[in-house]
Amino acid sequence: MAISDEMRDYRTKQTMETFGFLGSFSQEQVYDQIAYALEQGWTPAIEHEHPSEAFDRYWTLWKLPLFGVQSLDEVVEELEACHRAYPDHHVRLVAFDDYTQSLGTFFVVYEARG
Repeated sequence: MAISDEMRDYRTKQTMETFGFLGSFSQEQVYDQIAYALEQGWTPAIEHEHPSEAFDRYWTLWKLPLFGVQSLDEVVEELEACHRAYPDHHVRLVAFDDYTQSLGTFFVVYEARG
């Protein structure tokens, strides 16, 4: 039984993010998710990786995690800066929950084709 391209995309996208089983987020939905993470007190961080290596190893951290950042605009500016610096990479937001010492969420904001 051959796997369709749609199913293959679903399987690979699912391993890249918390919401991999959903369709792509709109810009407003991305902002809502960032705002939610900030409201929870989670620490945002930005990671990037070339599509050819996104499933083989850990992603590269963009700068340090954004400790103490509470502004949606600051997080969005850093996401855009990372995307400008690495336009051929996937860029995802990771939010760390300090209380449980675990990931609160992570999702791809910019998906590169490659």
